[in-house]
Amino acid sequence: MGAALGHCRQHRQRPRIGGSRWRARSQGGSAVVDFALVSVVLVPLFFGVLQLALVWHVKTTLTSAASEGARYGAAYNRTAADGQQRTVTVIDDVFGSDFGDDVSAAEVAINGQPAVEVAVRADVPVLVFWGPTITVEARGHAIKEVLP
Repeated sequence: MGAALGHCRQHRQRPRIGGSRWRARSQGGSAVVDFALVSVVLVPLFFGVLQLALVWHVKTTLTSAASEGARYGAAYNRTAADGQQRTVTVIDDVFGSDFGDDVSAAEVAINGQPAVEVAVRADVPVLVFWGPTITVEARGHAIKEVLP
C-alpha cells in the first residue's frame, strides 16, 4: 500500500491558478533585502562600539597620564607644576599636540599627608573623529615625597 501512495504522489499535479501551474517564487534579490534590513541595525551598533572604544581609550590614557604626572610632581625636589608639564608631555606623545586638553595640578592634602593632584579635561568627538564633543575628565594623585 505504501508503494501505491508513493506512486500517486509522484504523478500528482499542483493545483492550477489562472490556467498555469504554481511555481516556486524566485529567491533572487532577497539577499539584498536581507542585507539592507540587517545593516540598519548592525552599522549603528558597530559605530557605537567603535565610539565606546575610542572614549574608553582616551579616558584610560588620560588617567594614566594624570597619574604619571602626579607621581612625577610628587617626587622629592619637584613641584606640582613639574607634574603638570609631565602630564602635558605624555598626552602630546600619545595624541599629538593638537589634542585640546586642559591640565591642572595642585598640591593638596590626602589624609593629612602632602600630595600632588593632577586633573585633566579633554573633549572627545562623539562621531568618531568629527562632530560634537563630550568632555572626559581624569585625575591622578600621589603622596609627596619628603625627607624624614
